[in-house]
Amino acid sequence: MSNDLPDASIDPSDPSDPSDPSDPSALAALPGLFSEESRVRAFAAVALGAGGSAEVARMAGLSAKETAGALRRLGEQGVVVPGDGGELVVAHDRFRELARAARPAADPAGDPVPAADGDRTGMILRTFVKDGRLVRLPARWTRKKVVLRHIAERTFAPGVEYPERTVDRKLRAWCEDGEVDHVTLRRHLVDFGHLRRSGGIYARPAESDRVGTA
Repeated sequence: MSNDLPDASIDPSDPSDPSDPSDPSALAALPGLFSEESRVRAFAAVALGAGGSAEVARMAGLSAKETAGALRRLGEQGVVVPGDGGELVVAHDRFRELARAARPAADPAGDPVPAADGDRTGMILRTFVKDGRLVRLPARWTRKKVVLRHIAERTFAPGVEYPERTVDRKLRAWCEDGEVDHVTLRRHLVDFGHLRRSGGIYARPAESDRVGTA
């Protein structure tokens, strides 16, 4: 008996839109979305080229019911959508939107540069930080410490301990499309005293504890 499903599991005429990627709930929903094995397998099948429900079921090794449910939830979150020819495709633009929303937040005015630090500091940050991303690190020590301080203050709370994988995840958001990788940025933050490392755990010291550092 055929395992074919109607390829309307994701209806392109459905008026419901996926949640706004700038909404924190849209980001929070992703771990739950992929916590179900059937959704992961269905998503992987689409990513590998399965264009219809029956093909997804066959490639993912799922029943018709499991496939229909998985594709429905993936469609609701906007990560699998109908392509131009009606075939199922991964919505790469959706993931890019969510990645942008996950970057370090700008201030309420939308400017990632704090005005309170003065015109010189603002000019340095506007040069090297764009849209919540580190374009590159300055070569001059005085400018570098301004940029590193800004990143540390926007990313890590004083006294909170972070495992290395969390530090790397947070710093990757700053380094996306830039010239500096997250490992280099992490090393500079440690060297300049904005992060302290002990046994794979990192913490940002309080200002009063950063004697003799940048």
